[in-house]
Amino acid sequence: MCLHEIGAHYTYAKVPYDHFFIVTFGFSLNDFMGFERNHFDRLVHFLFGVLLAYPVREVYCRIADSKGFWAYFFPLELTMAASMSFELFEWGAAEFFGGDLGIAYLGTQGDVWDAHKDMALASFGAFLAMCTTLFINLRIQKNFHKEWRKSLSIKNKNPLGEDEIIRLINDKD
Repeated sequence: MCLHEIGAHYTYAKVPYDHFFIVTFGFSLNDFMGFERNHFDRLVHFLFGVLLAYPVREVYCRIADSKGFWAYFFPLELTMAASMSFELFEWGAAEFFGGDLGIAYLGTQGDVWDAHKDMALASFGAFLAMCTTLFINLRIQKNFHKEWRKSLSIKNKNPLGEDEIIRLINDKD
């Protein structure tokens, strides 16, 4: 939230992080990294994925009782969906306000692929968080492999979908 507050205060495209680096460390991060744009928004999108995925995993594990593969996949999927939903909201707001205000709100800084890169960074952050969690659990959880295999096994061998609908219709008659 602190990063979002900073971004909202300055607008993401104008956060003076490079000035902070110059004053604090005596060098320009933009020059060092070869950046031609302000990358604060990209950092925030990446950290959105890193910092959201694990708490979402806790919710899935504690409330939805997700285990094994699904305890890593669902948090990644939800984080990606939240990031993508925000990009759609951002696009809608920019269309609604239009003109210079809409462009300023988007903060693409001339990059037509900005939304795609933002979503990819949030997804990569969440993927990295889940891979780190997976590695830690693989090392310390004694029944990890058993739980993983069980999570991918078929729980209900009865047919579902259209087969089950046909059976229910036939049983009704």
